[in-house]
Amino acid sequence: MDPQLSKMLIKSAEYGVSTEVLSICGMLQIGASVFYRPKERALHADNARVGFNRPGGDHMTLLHVWNCWAETQFSTQWCFENFVQVRSMRKARDVREQLEGMMERVEVEVASNAGDTDAIAKSITAGFFYHTAKLQKSLDYRTVKHPQTVHIHPSSSLHQTQPRWVVYHELVFTTKEFMRQIVEIKPDWLVEIAPHYYKQKDIDDDAGKKLPKGVGKAAETSRGGGGGGGGGATAAAPG
Repeated sequence: MDPQLSKMLIKSAEYGVSTEVLSICGMLQIGASVFYRPKERALHADNARVGFNRPGGDHMTLLHVWNCWAETQFSTQWCFENFVQVRSMRKARDVREQLEGMMERVEVEVASNAGDTDAIAKSITAGFFYHTAKLQKSLDYRTVKHPQTVHIHPSSSLHQTQPRWVVYHELVFTTKEFMRQIVEIKPDWLVEIAPHYYKQKDIDDDAGKKLPKGVGKAAETSRGGGGGGGGGATAAAPG
């Protein structure tokens, strides 16, 4: 298991959201393989995918897909109706069960608080804090350490929102360097969670830099819960 995911799980127990983060870890293992898009039903598939989007980012969306499937008792028919790849979801379930078994063996508490999306986002940040990027005036993103220009993939749930600060799961290069699986964060978390890596000056230099009207405002809106219910689609960006 990746050290980043291990750290994410350990911190999630401290934040009281290990049940939710276990599900996210399982879903991250299938990445871009959550949905399928048959040509003859492309519009329906796209609408289903967008319907799963949740505030806060792609991890929250993946969690919502998992919760919806789990509520159906892992129905194959539900996957078919929502253009979700059942083989991928079964793999995510297998991974999740293995991770939960590992946590129980090492006596890491498994707890749930689906409504605390800040705690979920903090857990993700604890594992991937060095994968941080912030929005620039150019509307591109730039990684905070070892600066390079990166972009939100068009299929991300945050593509239109463009939050000021994000943490990404990985970078993939196609026509550009794209961030895949991103979560919106608050910059203060970086100093709180990783004071050995980030100093106050790393986030202070963001103050006073004005962005075009209407962008970078996502953190000021309330996040949605991570619970299940409803249909829709995740923002797992294709490669």
